Amino acid sequence: MKRVSGLLLAVLALGAMAWAQSSLLINGAGATFPYPIYSKWFDEYHKKNPNIELNYQSVGSGAGIKQVTEGTVDFGATDGPMNDDMLKAFNDKRGGAVLHFPTVLGADVATYYVPGVTGALNFTPEALAGIFLGKITKWNDPAIAGANRGVSLPAADIIVVHRSDGSGTTYIWTDYLSKVSDEWKTKVGKGTSVNWPVGLGGKGNEGVTGLVKQTPNSIGYVELIYAAQNNIAYGSVKNLSGSFIKADLASVSAAAAGAAKDMPADFRVSITNAPGKTAYPISSFTWLLIPAKFQDAGKRDALKGFLKWMLTDGQGYVEALSYAKLPKEVVEKEKKAIDNIQ
Repeated sequence: MKRVSGLLLAVLALGAMAWAQSSLLINGAGATFPYPIYSKWFDEYHKKNPNIELNYQSVGSGAGIKQVTEGTVDFGATDGPMNDDMLKAFNDKRGGAVLHFPTVLGADVATYYVPGVTGALNFTPEALAGIFLGKITKWNDPAIAGANRGVSLPAADIIVVHRSDGSGTTYIWTDYLSKVSDEWKTKVGKGTSVNWPVGLGGKGNEGVTGLVKQTPNSIGYVELIYAAQNNIAYGSVKNLSGSFIKADLASVSAAAAGAAKDMPADFRVSITNAPGKTAYPISSFTWLLIPAKFQDAGKRDALKGFLKWMLTDGQGYVEALSYAKLPKEVVEKEKKAIDNIQ
């Protein structure tokens, strides 16, 4: 009996060693904007593939681009596509290309905490640009009040809250403001990090959400899911067609409709201030950044397998977390692009 037990223990030990050797840890870092869906995806994929574990650090798009460029992570994530200088830096550092794979559609929303104001406010592009430029300083300013007839807005100072870290959420916000305001484009511009004219900084979508919740008369910008999960107010934004649109699955999908048909081969595209009567104007794709060349064939194949799952079964999880599914045309293009990972 002892001999059988000993053999059984030996077999179990060998099995454990084999499992440990076959277990694969893949590290990624980047955008906080898609963190809720990435966390869900990586957990579900691990359940289906117990030998593959995807570890993701929600550190902001700027840090994600930096880490994947330096090779300290296996993949990155960003809400603002890498520009040509960034792509060159990656090639110079790692000797190859980095590929962009859209994962979901989301939206930046203007979230606020104004005591006594419970309904959704309307914001024009001019009002948002003026507030974040520091030119509109009172909640009852005509630029805000004019779009919110019947709402009693206080004569209180506006407290602006923005991201303190390099952020794709900031890229989307400043990309939009650069399109709707020449003054913003000239004085501040777009990027994952900018020199803010005014405001308090919070780290991550979580930090901005927390600051807005605890600061009376504040306004900030966060990804839609963070406003929804924290039950804080967020406003409708006037789009190119002149309609005030609130961010939801339908309005975000509407913003992507035109881009889906003319998606560039590298998937780097902006859909802020998109045309369409029902389009929410501060919408965006978000991307995984995958090196085109891998020295580790196991990690390469595991990531390719995950991407295929993400584009099919994985899309079934996104709407429950307030993201919109990828358009079918984009999915089909991405499936082909996976073959570019070597």
